[in-house]
Amino acid sequence: MNESPNKRAIIVGVFVLIGIIFLIAGILMIGNIHQTFSTKMQVTTLFDDVNGLQKGNNIWFSGVKIGTVKRVEFYGKSQVKVIMNIDEKAQEYIRKDAKVKVSTDGFIGNKILVIYGGTANSPAVTEDDTLGVEKTFTTEDIMNTFQENNKNVLAITTDFKTISKNLLDGKGNLGKLLKDEDLYNNISSTTASLKKASDKAELLLSSLSDFSAKLNKKGTLANDLVTDTLVFNNIKKTVKELNKVADTAAVFIANLNEASRNPKTPVGVLLHDEASGASLKTSIKNLESGSKKLDEDLEALQHNFLLRRYFKKKDKENNK
Repeated sequence: MNESPNKRAIIVGVFVLIGIIFLIAGILMIGNIHQTFSTKMQVTTLFDDVNGLQKGNNIWFSGVKIGTVKRVEFYGKSQVKVIMNIDEKAQEYIRKDAKVKVSTDGFIGNKILVIYGGTANSPAVTEDDTLGVEKTFTTEDIMNTFQENNKNVLAITTDFKTISKNLLDGKGNLGKLLKDEDLYNNISSTTASLKKASDKAELLLSSLSDFSAKLNKKGTLANDLVTDTLVFNNIKKTVKELNKVADTAAVFIANLNEASRNPKTPVGVLLHDEASGASLKTSIKNLESGSKKLDEDLEALQHNFLLRRYFKKKDKENNK
């Protein structure tokens, strides 16, 4: 029995329609285009530089794709306004004080927008809100930083070469210290002297410490001088007596000086009269010669046979 042409056309149309449905479903699943039909809300942000961001780029929040860039347009004098389509399902997680930055999908991938941060006390974002922007370093900024660092390293290297050359040539204080042995020896000697002085100072401090400890030890002279009022008063009286003696001696010396200046006094005559001085010297010489002769006479008497027995007896008594 032959099928009618209308029935065959209907069957073919059904299969074609089923194929188209499967094709659309596959495209939606592969391209994740089903999100196009989800409810969206618009949020804006203002950039100074979007670094190549384009319409249709993805928007991420905490590692989850939540929307796409709807439009990129200029705003004001030099800023760029970015309008974002964000799923309303993510609205409750995004806060008004959240930040937006431009990033890349991978190391050299497409540009994306990343929403992050926000405090729990801040309310959720709403339609047509404007989020803040955090400036990020671009590849160009990083390269410029590298170039500046290279210049700084080159300048440091040049300065170090100059310093090392001066050191080798013996220029500057440090170079002279490395080259001049006499200067090095002088510094070593000075250091040794300072060490000795430090050791002596330490010894002095130790002695002072011992002395101060003895001041607190009862029975010692230092403690008695500090604490015993009787000893202190005796010393005070002794000092007064010494002052009186010193005053008396000063008066005596003054009188002696005055007498020595007067040629009429005995002392003045001895000091100023040359004849008297010569006579005194002659008398002293005569006394010396007389004492020598007396010694000789006594020696002679000791050897005289008449007095020898007497002197022997005297020697025995002295020996006993």
